[in-house]
Amino acid sequence: MGNDATSYIYGKHPVREALARAPEAVRHVYFVSGHDESELRDLAVKASIPFDRCDEDHLPRGVDRDVVHQGVIASIRPSKVLSDYKDFIQDLTITSETGLLLLDELTDPQNVGAVIRSAAAFGISGVLIPEHRQVQVTGTVVKVSAGMVFAVPVIQIGNVNTVLRDLKERGFWVYGLTGEGDTSLYDERFTKPSVFVLGNEGRGIREKTEELCDFRLRIPIEKNCESLNAAASAAVVMYAWHSQR
Repeated sequence: MGNDATSYIYGKHPVREALARAPEAVRHVYFVSGHDESELRDLAVKASIPFDRCDEDHLPRGVDRDVVHQGVIASIRPSKVLSDYKDFIQDLTITSETGLLLLDELTDPQNVGAVIRSAAAFGISGVLIPEHRQVQVTGTVVKVSAGMVFAVPVIQIGNVNTVLRDLKERGFWVYGLTGEGDTSLYDERFTKPSVFVLGNEGRGIREKTEELCDFRLRIPIEKNCESLNAAASAAVVMYAWHSQR
């Protein structure tokens, strides 16, 4: 499940989402002088989370002075944000309309945050992230996701291929997102529980993982555009899946 080292999140919306949806993950809240703090202070009090005031020149140690904090910073326990795969899958009610997203070694926190935000927007039941060689939940991820890491389950997994085999046994069809796929997004109807695999920004899905995919999903785009980035591709696919539910 990873370690319990402190990580910082910042910005009114991400901190509000954390306090409202996952207060057990929040260690401490810091309000920066000169900003309206009443709503978030009330949430911290309601959740019995300690808070302090600080100023621009004395932000909590470990917080970059250039972050756009909007007057509020919170320290969180990353392990409390993540769910355990075995617990998650045992509690999940699987139907033909269930969708999961698996990130296969993404390295850009901007992409990870954007993908999680899209997953929340389009009704994905959980985002699976490997424990190794994959961006974890950081302040940037939380900020870019607009706090949606607290709205959609984020599940830490060990071996990607082992998890995909388990999901296939549970009735999921595995869709690998790849520009060279032989299945057009326009043609797919998503009639089974679905798990979408999004590969590394540069090299895509690993070969052994791609071999486990039931479908290699391609997004038809205009010839004058070479490709979409990882976050945009995931958003388009999840929207198409969501529109058919």
